[in-house]
Amino acid sequence: MCTHWPPCPTADRPDHQAAVIVSAHPEQGWSLLCNGTIAFDDTGELLPDGRIVKPRRTFDRGALAAV
Repeated sequence: MCTHWPPCPTADRPDHQAAVIVSAHPEQGWSLLCNGTIAFDDTGELLPDGRIVKPRRTFDRGALAAV
């Protein structure tokens, strides 16, 4: 699995997004992390066991005020 030192956090740990990107596909909006997680540009994730992590979007009220 991970050959980095220190090893990347596994997909079941809370800090799993700190894993190294091993394959980036910005034109498609996703990256594969060393721990098998697929991280999407909208902050959603697909974990190696098939579980889905919903996007963690923030709401910027200042951006709406400028419209």
